[in-house]
Amino acid sequence: MNKSSSYSLPAKCYQKDRDLVSKQVTVVFRIWSLFSQVADHRRIVASSWFSFSRADATLIFTIRAKDLLHMTTAFLNRIATAVPKYDVHDTFVVFAEKMLTDPRLSTIFRRMASRADIVHRYSFLDPRNDSGQISSHYAHEFYRTGNFPNTARRMEMFEQNAPRLMKKVVNQLALSEDERSGITHVLVTCCTGFYAPGLDFEIVDHLGLSADVERTMVGFMGCYAAINALKLARHIVRSDPKAGVLMVNLELCTLHFQETQELDQMLSFLIFADGAAASLISAREQGFALDSFKAVTVPETKGLITWKIGDLGFDMFLSGKVPLDLSRSLHGGELKDERDGIDLWAVHPGGRSILDAVERGLELPADALAASREVLSAFGNMSSATVMFVLQRIMQHARPGQRGCAMAFGPGLTAETMRFHAV
Repeated sequence: MNKSSSYSLPAKCYQKDRDLVSKQVTVVFRIWSLFSQVADHRRIVASSWFSFSRADATLIFTIRAKDLLHMTTAFLNRIATAVPKYDVHDTFVVFAEKMLTDPRLSTIFRRMASRADIVHRYSFLDPRNDSGQISSHYAHEFYRTGNFPNTARRMEMFEQNAPRLMKKVVNQLALSEDERSGITHVLVTCCTGFYAPGLDFEIVDHLGLSADVERTMVGFMGCYAAINALKLARHIVRSDPKAGVLMVNLELCTLHFQETQELDQMLSFLIFADGAAASLISAREQGFALDSFKAVTVPETKGLITWKIGDLGFDMFLSGKVPLDLSRSLHGGELKDERDGIDLWAVHPGGRSILDAVERGLELPADALAASREVLSAFGNMSSATVMFVLQRIMQHARPGQRGCAMAFGPGLTAETMRFHAV
């Protein structure tokens, strides 16, 4: 316990105003306690008189109730993003068409792919094998028809390749020496691979962070995990204004392609890709102030999005009913009534139909989700990292005072939202 928490309340208090908010309470502190409090929080308002005794000098302070209730604001200072080097989207479309043996399904898939509004998706797997040598990273070797890899093999590949992407994105964040030494917490979100000691340890080692850095893994939550991690980062900074939080969102979604003849399943594979984001959150007034968070679960939709560990990778189920139920829920929710006070929309681009559903449900103008649509086109859906790609784009052009709402969706069916403003 620090010294600022060791003083006791005074024997007498004098009420100068009946209004609770402006109530003033006279408190006597020991000088050593006072200095610690001022240095740590700077929330003390001093009166104009001092009283000293031979045994123990004291200061008489007046503290307004509103000062006591004021909490530190957490800021998302900046964001870096990275993807692997291989663009696999076009190759995947051709491969998936050939896998579907029913010509009718193949034709429908081709038509749906052309309407997905996705141009590029990146993977750690090489779709061309330019080296000409058989490699475990050659996509067509890893995904052999009739011999797709089991879950253990996929997790081996995750353990090999996730640290490479982590180092790439953390280096992109370009932490200064002061920022690096100020990191007290590391948060990692991931739902596409696990091993221990994991990415949290890899980050600490790569940056040479202190061994007593606190590490937290937010695992298997899906596409809305980044919002939950930002919520956790906000709690950390509000409880300790000196904290520095490094958040890494990393997903290798292309690890979990399944051999299937089901059109719905193949269409879900069509949108997913690999990517990572790294962010710094602190009490320093820079970037986006994290104002509030709220989770909304749509009733009777628990089975619409599922993510389970199977023998041949992680099994994704994404129902075609998600856009309609999401649109109905947003249309009848409180966010629709508050939309006029929101300037910036950072919506997770789970797919074109998801963005259309949000736009329709909230009755947003056509350009409101431009940043989300740009990310979808350029990168696809990278699960938990994706909304950070959107926030990064918005941060580059946001003006001080503009207010925003970030939103991501996942199992539940749940929408995790975050309100913020630019500083």
